Amino acid sequence: MAKTPLRPSPPPLEANDVAIVGGGTVLWFVAFVVLLPFQGTLSDHGHGSWPWICLSGGLLGLIGLWYCRARRDAIRRSRAAEAGAAPVDGPAADGPAPHLD
Repeated sequence: MAKTPLRPSPPPLEANDVAIVGGGTVLWFVAFVVLLPFQGTLSDHGHGSWPWICLSGGLLGLIGLWYCRARRDAIRRSRAAEAGAAPVDGPAADGPAPHLD
């Protein structure tokens, strides 16, 4: 059987990671709020940890949001440096701070 020639890998897909992680984080917090009033019933049936699992998911999602935003900003700075342009975000993008007297 003849081997097929290898093709180069396609470039990675661009996605809005901040929106995806943010949506998941909101869902974890909504699940926590929905399950919290049923804590007694859940505990009686052996599922008392469910609300706390949802809260943990929401808190870990906040860490994920921080990471995704930092990654997105680093990618933007890298692309701007490659293009030889100034960064598009951050304090330097706004110019010098206005003097307020």
